[in-house]
Amino acid sequence: MQSAQLPSLESLRCFDAAADLLSFRAAARAVGLTPAALGQRIRQLEEQLGAALFRRTTRSVVLTEAGLALVPRARAALAAATECVRIGQGTPALPPMEITLGTRWELGTSFIVPELPRLLAAHPGLFVNLYFGAGRDLLVRLRSRELDCAVTSARLVEPGLDAIRLHREEYVLVGAPRLLRRAPLARPADAAHHTLLDVDTELPLFRYLRDAPGGEDLRFARLWRVGAGAAIHTLVLRGAGVAVLPAYMVRRDLARRRLRRLLPGIPPLHDHFRLVFRADDPRRPFYELLAAALLAAPLR
Repeated sequence: MQSAQLPSLESLRCFDAAADLLSFRAAARAVGLTPAALGQRIRQLEEQLGAALFRRTTRSVVLTEAGLALVPRARAALAAATECVRIGQGTPALPPMEITLGTRWELGTSFIVPELPRLLAAHPGLFVNLYFGAGRDLLVRLRSRELDCAVTSARLVEPGLDAIRLHREEYVLVGAPRLLRRAPLARPADAAHHTLLDVDTELPLFRYLRDAPGGEDLRFARLWRVGAGAAIHTLVLRGAGVAVLPAYMVRRDLARRRLRRLLPGIPPLHDHFRLVFRADDPRRPFYELLAAALLAAPLR
């Protein structure tokens, strides 16, 4: 049986740029091609895979389900190809090392901890300590050298930090059905009858909806600050309020109808998890390996 032809790295690079920017024109500029040339690369990839990766209109570009599923695998393939070049150029093997990696509790327990046995088996000289904290706390501890690296989607406001992009993070506004039976939230004006749950007054989760087109008009009756995504998740399930949460965190709740997606006409902005480390840290080759391993694992 003839083996399937593998997609070219150039096509995957074009797809990655378009998936990140959701604009073929901007993606073409990012990879140094004309929009027509980038569009041809995407079409070739779609024909090769037998699936549409984007839905395009005159006003928007969105990923299809197949496109969303391809994003982490394409990025892992690109990272692995980069590592092949590093090995081919004779870069010395990484020495034994011990690091402390920080992340938030929800992401760490669902995604990073399950991947640690595989990571440690692949790199016997590696020992990984974990620290759980909030986004801002993680960045401060990186600067003070209490952490070597961190996985976070927090905005990089601290100078002197570098990052490698990991999985794309989608967000959804959700509420419990029993709450919505008492107080529907079918239009922006209905927000005035609801409590918004978020981490703190900086609204690190709600800002993905607030900053989206149409989200600037949402006004809630009350903000309830509860400090962590896991606490928000628990309270939303109990009908204590509504919240913007990462899509991976509530995927099962939505499928089982324990939560409902609200205001679908105002889709929140997306972000990316990043592996963050100090720009002056000489261990970037190791962080590239770690990022490739995390990209190859499904986000849970």
